Amino acid sequence: MSTTLVVRLDSDGDVLLTGPAVRAVAAGSDRVVYLAGPRGAAAARLLPGVDEVVVWHCPWIDAEPQPVLAADVLDVVERLRALQVDRALVLTSFHQSPLPTALVLRLAGVPWVGATSEDFPGSLLDLRHRLPETGLHEAERQLSLALAAGYALPDGDDGLAVRTDLPDVRHLTGDAPYVVVHPGASVPARQPSPSWSARLVSALSASGHRVVVTGGPAEKALTAEVAAAGGTDLGGATDLAGLAALLRDASCVVVGNTGPAHLAAAVRTPVVSLFSPVVPAERWRPFRVPHVLLGDQSAACALSRARSCPVEGHPCLDGVPVQSAVDAVASLVAPALLEVSA
Repeated sequence: MSTTLVVRLDSDGDVLLTGPAVRAVAAGSDRVVYLAGPRGAAAARLLPGVDEVVVWHCPWIDAEPQPVLAADVLDVVERLRALQVDRALVLTSFHQSPLPTALVLRLAGVPWVGATSEDFPGSLLDLRHRLPETGLHEAERQLSLALAAGYALPDGDDGLAVRTDLPDVRHLTGDAPYVVVHPGASVPARQPSPSWSARLVSALSASGHRVVVTGGPAEKALTAEVAAAGGTDLGGATDLAGLAALLRDASCVVVGNTGPAHLAAAVRTPVVSLFSPVVPAERWRPFRVPHVLLGDQSAACALSRARSCPVEGHPCLDGVPVQSAVDAVASLVAPALLEVSA
């Protein structure tokens, strides 16, 4: 019985984008274990093909790293050793090195390790995969490593996906149709101001849309402020699986470049993407789902990977006319309504 370990140690959105790679690995393995960070574990549990999730706060990947402690590293080494892994794929973004994690896997006795790496890996990797600098979406980047390792998606399997056994959230949302506005983001530079989002909710409501405002438990003050303009406030009302169900049943989602954008893509709901150019859109835009990209992609912050907006007034997103977002919603909702009525 073969066990393959898939590793991605950052946030929910990053983990969701590994979904195609995970399904490819699952098609060629008896058992798939996912090593995730605490920010991505909930998403890992939603991925089809994952049999078990192991959680580790990795100090060289997490956005708020903890100190590197020998006892912590030795603990995860022993937990991984107990899994009796046959092969492992270390999935990373272009700016992350897989080699420290590969060292941990070697210490755990993993006999075969593959990763995408520009740096010389020595004996840390059995497969050193290399990719072009541009042109690949993040989901394609991860799948490319799986393909190079000999794993392939089944015919007809495409795009992002989550489990189908999602909870019923109609007691929160009421019956469809509704539009979701998700005003927050894991990185402040990737979300519009609360006042902009509130104006959007007001304009969508005035256009005849029923609006649901979503956010995590830490964003309840934000969602309350934004929803007061004419939406239903569901800040902190669901876990990630519940949010997936809520997005699945929506007509459209308006969201920044953050995890729920990828969650919406995974449940095949159209996305109006308020995309701050601090990271490249070609790598991080909603994947293989109808979407409209808004935001000044040539703004001064472009490709800076800034976590807080370095430009006064946050013009790349707050400069987007609210009516443009309303029109984008209409363009995505109308084809869906036509399809339902056909």
